[in-house]
Amino acid sequence: MDQLKRLLASLSRRQKIKLVIAAVVVVGGMVGLLQWRDARDFVPLYSGLSTEDAASVVARLKQSAVEYRLQNNGSTILVRSARAAELRLEMASAGLPQSGRIGFELFDRNNFGVTEFAEQINYHRALEGELERSVASLAEVDEARVHITKSKDSVFAESRQAAKASVLVKLRPGARLAPANVQAVAYLVSSAVEGLAAEAVTILDVRGNLLSRPRRALADGAEPSEATLEYRQSIERDLLAKIRATLEPLLGPESFRAGVSVDCDFSSGEQSEETFAPDQSVMLQSQRTEDLSGAAQASGVPGTASNLARPSSRPLAAPGGGVARRTENISYATSRTVRRVKLPQGVVKRMSVALLIDHAVRFEGSGATRRRIVEPPPPARLQSIRELVAGAVGLQPDRGDQLVVGSLPFESTAGWEPPVPPAAAPAARPLLAIPAWLLDAIEKKNMVILGALGGAALVTLVILAVGIIWWRRRRKAKAKIAVQRAVEGGAEAGQLEQGQTLQERVEAQIAQQQAQRERQEKELLASLRLPPVTTKKGEVLAKHLAEESKKNPEGLAQIVRTWVNEPEERFR
Repeated sequence: MDQLKRLLASLSRRQKIKLVIAAVVVVGGMVGLLQWRDARDFVPLYSGLSTEDAASVVARLKQSAVEYRLQNNGSTILVRSARAAELRLEMASAGLPQSGRIGFELFDRNNFGVTEFAEQINYHRALEGELERSVASLAEVDEARVHITKSKDSVFAESRQAAKASVLVKLRPGARLAPANVQAVAYLVSSAVEGLAAEAVTILDVRGNLLSRPRRALADGAEPSEATLEYRQSIERDLLAKIRATLEPLLGPESFRAGVSVDCDFSSGEQSEETFAPDQSVMLQSQRTEDLSGAAQASGVPGTASNLARPSSRPLAAPGGGVARRTENISYATSRTVRRVKLPQGVVKRMSVALLIDHAVRFEGSGATRRRIVEPPPPARLQSIRELVAGAVGLQPDRGDQLVVGSLPFESTAGWEPPVPPAAAPAARPLLAIPAWLLDAIEKKNMVILGALGGAALVTLVILAVGIIWWRRRRKAKAKIAVQRAVEGGAEAGQLEQGQTLQERVEAQIAQQQAQRERQEKELLASLRLPPVTTKKGEVLAKHLAEESKKNPEGLAQIVRTWVNEPEERFR
C-alpha cells in the first residue's frame, strides 16, 4: 500500500486523469456486457396481444412478482427464459389471454333454464371459435375469423338453402398461403360443418384479396376463369421441369431453351355406350304349360256339403281318362353391354413443345492466329435429344402433339471469349491469429471466460500505465544526474592549474567539455524514446568554442586572454 501511495503521489495530474478514464471505460464495458447478457435472457411470453389481453397478463405477472419487459408498444411481453414455459402454463390455467372467441368450453358450465334456441346459438358460437383456433394454428396465419351460415331446410325445393361459410385470415409478415393451403382450409371448415361443401367456403385476407377460387364456372361451361389459366400453367411448369431435369445433365443449364404450350378441354359430361354381340345369345324368358282332361267320376265326401252349389272340394278326374296337352315357350335375346363414362375436366387435348439448342464453340491456334469456330450439334445428337424429350413429356402424335427441335447459336455464345486465368495471388496471412478456444467462447457467449479476459485486460492496463510512469521518472532522473555530472566536470575543468599557459588551459577545458558532451550524447542515445532535450546556451557556446579551437586555436587563445585580462584591468 505504501508503494501504491508513493506511486500515486508521484503521478502528475494528467496521468491520474488518464488512469481514472481508462478504469471507468473498462468498468463501464464490463457493466454493459453484463446488462447485454441480462437483456438477452428475456424471451417473448406472448406477442401481438391486444391492449386488454396485455393488461390482464401484466396484472397477473405483477401479482406473482415476476420480472417482465414490454416491447412493441406493449403488445409483446418478455420474461426470463427459464420461466417462460412455466408462466405460459400458469396463464393458460387462468384463461389468459382471452383474445378470440370462446370454444366448446362455453358448455363447461351448466345453465339451467336455457331455451333450445339459446343452446343452438351457443353451439354455433362454440363451433366458430374452435374453427378460428384451428385455422390460426397454421404457421402462416396470425389471426382468423370464421362465420358460418347454416343450411335452411324447407318442403319446397326452391326455398332450400345450402350451408355457407366465410374465413378471414391475417397472415404473418412475409408469409403467403399457397393454393394448396387455401384448399386445405376450405376442406377443414367444410368437414367440421354438416351440409357444407368445400366450394361454398370463401377465404380472403385482411387486405381484401380473394384467396379461394370458385369452380362453378367450369361446370357451367362458362368462359375460362383464372382457375383454368392456373391449371394450364401448372401443367406447363411440370412439363418444363421434366425437360430441364432430363437435359441439364447432358447439355448444361445455359445450353438450351424450352417452351411448352398445352391445350386443355374443360368441358365435362357423361358418355353412354351400348354394344351388341350377335354371335352370343342368352335366354331371357321360359314358359311351360301342361293340360290334362278325362271322364268325371263321383268323388268327394258324401253329404250335404258335396251337394251345394259351391262345394268345398271339387271332384277329381280319374287317372287314365281324357286328353293331355303340354306347352313350353322360351325367349332368347342377343348379348348387350351398356357402359356409362363420366368425362373429367382439364383433359389435355393437344400439346406443343419447342426446344432450341445452342451451338458449341472451340478455338484453334494460339496467339495472333487463334480463331473461334462455332459448330452446330450433329444430327444424331439432335435425334437422341428429340427422343429423350418425347419420352419425358409423354408425346402422343395420334393426339396431334408436336415437338420441334432446332439449333441456333445463342448471343452469349457468339460473343464469348475464354477468360484469361488470373495470376495466382499469394495467400494472405492473418495479421493476428485468434485462438480457437477464444473464438468458441465468443460464439457461445461464455461470460466466465469473457469476464476473466476483461479483468486481465484491466490489470494489464494498470500495470502498463504504472510501468510507463516509472520508466519516465527514471529517465528524467538519469538525465538530471548526467547534467549535474557535466556541470561538475565543467567546474573542475574551469579551475586553472598554476604553471600552465593560457592557451594550454583553454585547450584542456575545451577538450574536457567535448569529451563530457560525447559521453552525455552516448548515454542519451542508449535510452529509448526520450523527449527532445532543450540545449542550453552554455552548451552551444562550448561546442562552438571547441570547433573554433580546432580551426583557429591562436585566435581563440587571444580571445580568452582578453577575457582573462579584463577583470584585472577593471579592479586596478
